[in-house]
Amino acid sequence: MKKFKKVMVGAVAATLAVSSLTGCGNDKEKETETEKKTEKESETATVETTEKETTKSGESEEFLIGGMGPLTGAAASYGNSVKQGAEIAIEEINAAGGVTVGDVNYTLALAFEDDEATEDKAIQAYNTLMDEGIQVMMGATTSGSTIAITDLTADDGILQITPSGSAPDCIQYDNAFRICFSDPDQGVAMADYAMDVLGYTKIAVIYNNADDYSAGMDEAFEARVEEKGGEIVASESFTTGDTDFNTQLTKIKGTDAEALFIPAYYQDITYITKQASDMGMDLPFIGSDGWDGVLSTVSDPAVVEGAIFASPFCAAVDDPKVVAFVEAYEEAYSATPDQFAADAYDAVYTIKAAMEQAGSIESEDLIAAMTEITVNGLTGEEITFTADGVPNKEIKYVEIKDGQYQYVE
Repeated sequence: MKKFKKVMVGAVAATLAVSSLTGCGNDKEKETETEKKTEKESETATVETTEKETTKSGESEEFLIGGMGPLTGAAASYGNSVKQGAEIAIEEINAAGGVTVGDVNYTLALAFEDDEATEDKAIQAYNTLMDEGIQVMMGATTSGSTIAITDLTADDGILQITPSGSAPDCIQYDNAFRICFSDPDQGVAMADYAMDVLGYTKIAVIYNNADDYSAGMDEAFEARVEEKGGEIVASESFTTGDTDFNTQLTKIKGTDAEALFIPAYYQDITYITKQASDMGMDLPFIGSDGWDGVLSTVSDPAVVEGAIFASPFCAAVDDPKVVAFVEAYEEAYSATPDQFAADAYDAVYTIKAAMEQAGSIESEDLIAAMTEITVNGLTGEEITFTADGVPNKEIKYVEIKDGQYQYVE
């Protein structure tokens, strides 16, 4: 299969809309819980669930999905969530009879490697997975690792679906698709929501300039605010590993900002919000989907009370599909699933839909089928995919209220 780069047209490729759903309460990855792995987890794990079902011809085969993400290190919670969410989907599909393609029934299995959220390890992990005979690449989990293997998956002509790699270059080739929103799309959506719904016109920002996710979202957010006639009154940055944010926060406190946008992951957010509170800053916080999980790490939920952020999933909605997923996840892992788990769950069901639509397990056929399928997922209803690898689905907004997550009305 030839490797062709996608040509992206327009700043916002996904279809974004404000949802007015209610009733959420998802609590994300707990640092301690990610280390409390179940017996079936390991750096390289193969999941095979239920007995293989037979088809009309009596044939039954295994279809091996490859996955990768950080299972160890500071970002381990993300990789473990992706792995576990995929496992739940695979167990469900196999229990229901697997996937029938033509006269052959396939039992899904997962081989998952620890990439430690580094590019070198990601390349090693991918090569290991290919040696194991994977037929689809579900990954990576983080943007950096995903980008690191895109040339390889494109050269190999294998379908690549990243659950949570949100940087634009994660899907730069025709064989690559994502489940999550892109960083620029989310940055634009948050700017629109902050100004059009919340009414802010003067906004301060603090972001990680060493992280593609944070920096990419900040760039899109700031550009959109200024395009809409708003003002970025302070734009402060930090780098990965920083824990003292007092200098940046002091500068922000001295402005006339009406809100503080923090496009970062929950580990950094925990430090930033605590230090902002300690210095008496009372600005409302707005953020990105990296906020998912902050309630599991802040010492006092009141510090982040009222914060609003974008997220494609919320564990406490009463949708039957979400309820069933949450119950299965909690039973298996004694933890509440987060958006990363939900993204991976949807990725597996997307693979199933592509297999069924293609009527084949050949990579070229699976890739072609991606633009022809519709997936009713946890992170969106009737999800479709563009030829650019972008999912069409609504973006939702979550508020931290009374120490819990809930969708904004």
